[in-house]
Amino acid sequence: MSTIRTAAGGSALLIAVLVFALNLRTPITSLPPVMADVATGLGLDQTLTGLLVGIPALCFSVVAPAASTLIARAGPYAAVTVALVGVIAGTLIRSAGSGTAGVVAAFAGTVVLGSAITVGNVVVPVIIARDFPARTALATGLYSSTMNLGSVLATSLTAPFAALLGWQGAVASWSLVAVVALAVWLITTRRMSDTHVTRVTDGAARTERPDETWGGVLRRPITWVLTVAFAGQSFSYFAVTAWLPELLRDLLGVSVTTAGNAAAPFQGLAIAGSVLVPLALAARVPMRGAAVVMGLLWVALPAGLLLAPQWWLLWVSLAGIAQGGNFVVIFTVVAQQCRTVAQTRRTVATVQAFGYAVAASAPAVIGAVHAASGGWTAALLVMLGSTLALGTAELVATRHRWRTAP
Repeated sequence: MSTIRTAAGGSALLIAVLVFALNLRTPITSLPPVMADVATGLGLDQTLTGLLVGIPALCFSVVAPAASTLIARAGPYAAVTVALVGVIAGTLIRSAGSGTAGVVAAFAGTVVLGSAITVGNVVVPVIIARDFPARTALATGLYSSTMNLGSVLATSLTAPFAALLGWQGAVASWSLVAVVALAVWLITTRRMSDTHVTRVTDGAARTERPDETWGGVLRRPITWVLTVAFAGQSFSYFAVTAWLPELLRDLLGVSVTTAGNAAAPFQGLAIAGSVLVPLALAARVPMRGAAVVMGLLWVALPAGLLLAPQWWLLWVSLAGIAQGGNFVVIFTVVAQQCRTVAQTRRTVATVQAFGYAVAASAPAVIGAVHAASGGWTAALLVMLGSTLALGTAELVATRHRWRTAP
């Protein structure tokens, strides 16, 4: 009874995970490019439009504990199947109907979609930690790169699709990616025993150790250190995504087109960051060294915009690398510091539940600070604080060996 994958099986499973990962951001980032058409078509005011865009982030926080329970009961592989079915259903429901029925469908579909993606957010780090223990950083880097690639594709292609198909057809078309991913996943895992692997690595047939329970995970200091790191990372990401275009227009007077295109290096270079961290670790750069570099790159954005805003493209590019690289650092440390599947899934769920709860407030917090101060200095100082919190927490997380003794 061996749980070691063959090279071919391991590669096939990794490819299936990456195809699945394409679907964890495309349904979300496909909506903003056609948001004006959506609002007009459904008769949404600014408040409802903002709520529709913000629902997935709220789901990432609220649904994470339930996602952990689903993974425990169904198994990680079955949870991926559930997530993909949810992505397909949610994407199609969100694009159905018009008038009042269309509004209800848009919100209901977005809730289904956000919940399904939450399952994916939690289960992929669990699968990576369990099935790729010797390649955790590489697998996490590829996973992060693929998600960012999906974001770039959806952001770039949805508007052209809408010109041909209308906004509903364009948004619904991304469900085809999930259909392909579901087929690949079912074919790849049909002969892999999820239950068997879980029993060997997680101890499903025995009583859980105290440090594997929810209480045990919540009492581990490393859980909260990583939560602070992820909260800082996600708050900074959501703040930049929401406000960077307007900030650049106000500070530098750039055109609407230039300000809108500023998101391209921020999203696109995240792929580079996701790859650079595993390469650095493979070259024997200590994890702490990678964390320091990626933390400083994030800090460069608010600090640079405060001190030398005319170099904004440099600061945005460095932050793009940082947001991809820090994701890899955080979840690689999660995998390294957890000994079992139970401990991993509960740690991931905790980190994401609290981290995304903080992140969901970022657009409103930055907007309120900007409105109250009448400028961007105070708002950038808030962002500087969030990036410093991220960097400090990563330093603490990578400084000590936090594993409990067997």
